[in-house]
Amino acid sequence: MNNVNVASLTRRQVLLLASGSILLTGCSPGAARKAAPVKHTVTDLLADAPFYIAHRGSMDNWPEHTAEAYSQSLAYGSKAIEISVSATSDGQLVCHHDLNTLRMTGKSLTIADAPYSALADLQNDARLWLGPNSLLLPIPLLKDVLDAGAKDHVVFIEDKQGTNTAALLDLMDTYPDATDHFVWKQSAMAEHHLEAAARGYTTWGYFTEDDFKSVEGSALNGIASDFDLLGIYHTATDQIIKKLVNTGKPVICWEVHTRWMRDRLKTLGVRGIMCANIPYVTTETARSKTDGFATGIRGFGDLPWALAWTHQPTILPQMSSISLDHGDKSSYCMGSMCPITADNYSLEFEMRWPESGPRNLDHAGVAFGQRDDSPYRIQEPGAVGGYHVVLRSDGGLELFGRQSGSEYGYSLGAAATEPPVNGVWMRFRIEITPTTIRCSRLDGKGATISANSDVYRGGYFSLNRNYYDFPPVEFRGITVV
Repeated sequence: MNNVNVASLTRRQVLLLASGSILLTGCSPGAARKAAPVKHTVTDLLADAPFYIAHRGSMDNWPEHTAEAYSQSLAYGSKAIEISVSATSDGQLVCHHDLNTLRMTGKSLTIADAPYSALADLQNDARLWLGPNSLLLPIPLLKDVLDAGAKDHVVFIEDKQGTNTAALLDLMDTYPDATDHFVWKQSAMAEHHLEAAARGYTTWGYFTEDDFKSVEGSALNGIASDFDLLGIYHTATDQIIKKLVNTGKPVICWEVHTRWMRDRLKTLGVRGIMCANIPYVTTETARSKTDGFATGIRGFGDLPWALAWTHQPTILPQMSSISLDHGDKSSYCMGSMCPITADNYSLEFEMRWPESGPRNLDHAGVAFGQRDDSPYRIQEPGAVGGYHVVLRSDGGLELFGRQSGSEYGYSLGAAATEPPVNGVWMRFRIEITPTTIRCSRLDGKGATISANSDVYRGGYFSLNRNYYDFPPVEFRGITVV
């Protein structure tokens, strides 16, 4: 069992592996001599470089702040989880980020004004973000979550209402070695941390985007001395982040979705990565050689260029496809299949316009060869260079290279193919060697572009819709060979 590659496991396999380990421990010879489960403490966590905390239970992978998210992120190796807490009108502490339930459940209830019985039947719905087959899950009671994980892991916990300090600390105190497993989390501008510190808890004070100007104009001496750990939102400039790092206190940055974000923060000296994408960001290998659109669940690492629910393309499990249907010019990184590390490989995919073709100057295709998973939008400047191959409404197939920071690419070759037909799938293959690229359309009469170029050999690729507004474009059958 020690040789199992957890990075390659499905959600179901992780649960079976965990339960199987428990059963085997109880029935195998010499079970009585088995070591106790590892208990992760605050001290152990902070010794890691970097250390990771599952933001909202790793919200890019499971519905945020649910028991499923917390347990799964721990099963995938996170030593710590982050929990937001509010109290209902009858005093029940529940796990939920917002003070109102509308965003996650579709029903508007202010938690402070509602009894727990009114929340008990609500379901957290993250299908717009995670895919149509994402589970609908209840709002959990805090005590149930802590009973399951607090004794063996680290919990960053925040009173979102700011009115439950005593009740929350009293509950935390009931757990064994509580100060070894809890970190009190709050805005660096608030004062409740004094009560938490008085009880022996590690404290973390964070700065949001609204606080950036205050950080820039402050010496930070007082705030830095008030907290054990400092926090900053990921959109902060390098200068702001370095200013916090220079206080000497460990700095945690949230919310980290991608590997390039992680690498930037590590370079700046950030110690803690509060991560929304634990199974992906904590690893360096591809999870699959094929897309997972048929599952109706977004693959770990697949993300739109804009990290917002509104920009997630529509996964169509009945078609085993994905539709880039947002009105913005779109890019969708296939992180679950990246990085590709082979020197020689082929990238195959199918594409179609299901309703109507693009306008004359518009096109869609695939970008590849990027060194990391930062956004690569065609005809939009980006931090990373690479190649992209596109198909136009007249059937024109063209291969481009593009330097980092440039808006437009340079042509490496073009070929005339048959114009796309609405609703009809087209097949493509990109073949890469250390020195050459071949891009082929395989359906109909076909055509091939060949280019001698070795400039970009990064292992990341993305799907691209290179125009605004209508119409949507679909992709399926994405395979690395």
